[in-house]
Amino acid sequence: MNTSEFYQQIWQDYIKMTPQAEAIEGALRMRGETVLNDHIAFRTFNQGPARLATLEPLILALGYKRFEPYYFAGKKLDAMGYTPPSSNLPRIFISELRVEELSAESQAVLQRLIGQMPVDTAADASVFWRGRAWLAPTFADYKMLAAESEYAAWLSIIGLRVNHFTISINALAQMSEVADLNEFVEALGFNINASGGRVKGSPAVLLEQSSTLASTQEFEFADGDRHEVSTCYYEFAKRYCDDAGQLYQGFVAASADKIFESTDSQG
Repeated sequence: MNTSEFYQQIWQDYIKMTPQAEAIEGALRMRGETVLNDHIAFRTFNQGPARLATLEPLILALGYKRFEPYYFAGKKLDAMGYTPPSSNLPRIFISELRVEELSAESQAVLQRLIGQMPVDTAADASVFWRGRAWLAPTFADYKMLAAESEYAAWLSIIGLRVNHFTISINALAQMSEVADLNEFVEALGFNINASGGRVKGSPAVLLEQSSTLASTQEFEFADGDRHEVSTCYYEFAKRYCDDAGQLYQGFVAASADKIFESTDSQG
């Protein structure tokens, strides 16, 4: 599979889960903007056949290279950033939950879900857009997970799929600041994630970011109940050059920590 096919599949799955992204991108293109993606991100577990170590070869096969590892102690996550084979492609960020650091009750729920995954779940790149590889949890289990880890609850019902795309503000012609894009997005009727500030990061750390609050969608849980849950969101990023004049390629953990909260329950 080439990168063009990969991103077509990922984008189509993403906009089904995140209709706000298609609306925002369309509004920018109507203004004559060229919308390039800074990075995309995935969430997974650190156990089972679709952990980071088994997903990574699929990313490397697309020509990506490992860039830098990250750790989020409060959210019990490890992550890795990957740089693309060409500048017109987005970076990739994959995080995984340290399942063994959750409570025994949460671990039991997650291990039941992980145990349903076929051993060849990550045999090819379609793992990134096929969605949930296990049966839906009960709503009670989902709520229990959410009380301890929003990330765990999100994965339990949404599954392994792209968590967000990110508009590169550096590539926009008519807007040069994150705050300007925030206002544009709000004028379209979408809300900005204010956790950690409406603009996260700064020129001093070479990266500024913001994001919408996630879209919501109704899902059916194992007990037959149907409930609206947060799905995915749209992120915006502006990168700065370092002292050597090179555009910063990494991620800022303190900012990413707050960006994760874009999928926190809104109800």
